[in-house]
Amino acid sequence: MKKKKTLREKRNPFSIAVIQASPVFMNKDASIEKACTLISDAAKKGASLAVFPEAFIPCYPDWIWHIPPGEITLNQDLYAKLLQQAVIVGSDDTDRLCHAAKKAGIYVVIGINEKNSMASGGSLNNTLLFIDPDGNIFGRHQKLIPTAPERTIWGYGDASTVTVYDCDLCKVGGLICWENYMPLVRYSLYAEGIELYLAPTYDEGETWNASMRHIAKEGRCFVAGCCMVLKKEEVLKKLPQLEPYYTAPGEWINKGNSVITNPDGQTLSGPLNAEEGILIAQIDLHLLDASKWNLDVAGHYARPDAFELTIRKSPAPIIRFK
Repeated sequence: MKKKKTLREKRNPFSIAVIQASPVFMNKDASIEKACTLISDAAKKGASLAVFPEAFIPCYPDWIWHIPPGEITLNQDLYAKLLQQAVIVGSDDTDRLCHAAKKAGIYVVIGINEKNSMASGGSLNNTLLFIDPDGNIFGRHQKLIPTAPERTIWGYGDASTVTVYDCDLCKVGGLICWENYMPLVRYSLYAEGIELYLAPTYDEGETWNASMRHIAKEGRCFVAGCCMVLKKEEVLKKLPQLEPYYTAPGEWINKGNSVITNPDGQTLSGPLNAEEGILIAQIDLHLLDASKWNLDVAGHYARPDAFELTIRKSPAPIIRFK
């Protein structure tokens, strides 16, 4: 009797979309509307999964790299504005994204500024939402360590959100921007068998794309590095008071350079430079399996007799009710 194929086997190979786009800066509703349109566009291009950049809704707070932290009044005002535009998970904001994913029939992974609505409501996390084709939120990752001045905006996530999700496409997970430079966190994803490694970011540099190739080869997984593009005029149109701080020449603040890489560290699509667009690449899990013949860092190439990683997966909420 012929063996019946699993749903995953039926869907392999499949295509993914890396969406390199600008949000509607500091406008949550308009950014969600744009995201919903892009989700539809990705599905029309044949993608089974679409990934968006870090903090896409309502924007990455780029001003933190320009305004001295000692300018407290201005920084407080900008933080309050961002907090007012932040996303509450489970609200109409995420319902709209879920509806778009369901209508398109694809998986969606998107970066948001998340309000800590389960506690004070006055803090933010840099969060990735994982939405399935039925319109359900099945995962959430909160950035573990904001980088440098990002710590004036976002709180810390905990290891309970460092997870690989086994969906009917593949085993998928993600880390945000420079937490991808945390070797132990990467290893935890490798050890959970990650196959599609998503890396939404605000880093556009060549060293970042070199890291994407390294992570793909190290983890023997497909890697999608997804960065937003952003022009100076988009920031100053919304926040004209910041013009004295944006003195560098050129129209671009961030040129994107999103990329998709295979388990051998070879580029499949991209990098896409200084434009909005959607990168498409085919994911063939057979190639992933074959690549582990000579390197499997959380398998036959590990030394658990010599090295052991402990992960504290228990959530660390601000308040517990008993």
